[in-house]
Amino acid sequence: MKTFTKAYIPYNGYYSSPFCRWQGSMQNENSIELGAKTARNWFLHKKIDPTIIDYLYFGITIHQHHLFYSHNWSAALLVDNQKNLPGLMINQACTTSTTIIQLAALAIENGTFDVAFGLMSDRCSNGAHSVWPNPMGPGGEVESENWMMDNFNADPNVGLKMVQTAENVAKEAGITKEECDAVTLRRYEQYQMALENDRAFQKRYMFPAEVKVSKKKTMMVEQDEGVTPTTAEGLAKLKPVEPGGVHSFGAQTHPADGNCGFIVTNRDKAKELSADPKVEIQIVSYGYSRAKQGYMAAAPVPAAEMALANAGMKISEMKAIKSHNPFATNDLNFAKKMGIDVMQMNNYGSSMIYGHPQAPTAGRIIAEMLEEMVILGGGYCLWTGCAAGDTGASMIFKVG
Repeated sequence: MKTFTKAYIPYNGYYSSPFCRWQGSMQNENSIELGAKTARNWFLHKKIDPTIIDYLYFGITIHQHHLFYSHNWSAALLVDNQKNLPGLMINQACTTSTTIIQLAALAIENGTFDVAFGLMSDRCSNGAHSVWPNPMGPGGEVESENWMMDNFNADPNVGLKMVQTAENVAKEAGITKEECDAVTLRRYEQYQMALENDRAFQKRYMFPAEVKVSKKKTMMVEQDEGVTPTTAEGLAKLKPVEPGGVHSFGAQTHPADGNCGFIVTNRDKAKELSADPKVEIQIVSYGYSRAKQGYMAAAPVPAAEMALANAGMKISEMKAIKSHNPFATNDLNFAKKMGIDVMQMNNYGSSMIYGHPQAPTAGRIIAEMLEEMVILGGGYCLWTGCAAGDTGASMIFKVG
């Protein structure tokens, strides 16, 4: 199956919480609980009964307490145990949201069920530390892994830090620090578009998350936390993180916490659940890839090429393009290879600016893209992004 014909997303049938830079307001929350409770509150706010869901896809990449039960525990919390809702846990790092939307679309196409919900939630803060017995080691010393830092700093397949894979692509493509800084500044300016008129654009899709301050007190997180003000002068002063590289800390994303959710269903049900039945959102195609070892930032290109080929379309037919861009090189390489203007993609925000909680990142970006398409009056749009292990994914949607 190269294209989808029966899978739809209700207009505004999705949400994203704000993203908080790690060690911010969401740092003490179990992301499984927080995601499920936020999603339930969103359903009730929309006056949609969550028990309409037939199947839950739960996306998470960073270990939390009770991860073993994450999919079924979050499902029970989402419907308040009013229904025996089954679930499936999915982990594909940065492209988890895209894969979940694709899996849900496949099930709708096949008539497996009528309504699926993709819930993606992660917490980079206070990363878990795993310990394994090692009786054959010196003195029986245990083996251990820090879920966040150890994996950021070394892909076990190639032994490279994530930033080093971006530097490999930058060197191969002839990308300079000046280009990275220029794109970073543009991405910050595009994020400011979403904050205009008292955050009018963000309020189209963003839903607050309630977090615990103490045992008896909670607070609502309504806006992103930890976005760094960016200027051309400030970026120019920052040195590359890697010797001889092109990416400063300003030209890459930061770890964050957050969650998001998507309803995926058939055309009739999407109209019924839509905030505006005149707006249709059809899932068109999906693409995937794995770049050569140590070149993660290159993976979005072949993934997008596959999604376009599956849809029988050209990049010039895409009215909006959004990407997960953990490094400025991701967008620069993509634009050069695909022949588009790097300054025109990623309107209203991107993960390089507001952070990267892993599983929900692509979902938030897609929600923004769909809202941009409604503003533009409809058409085709493309999301693409890389993920840990030199992989990539892409999706095309039609908004009409």
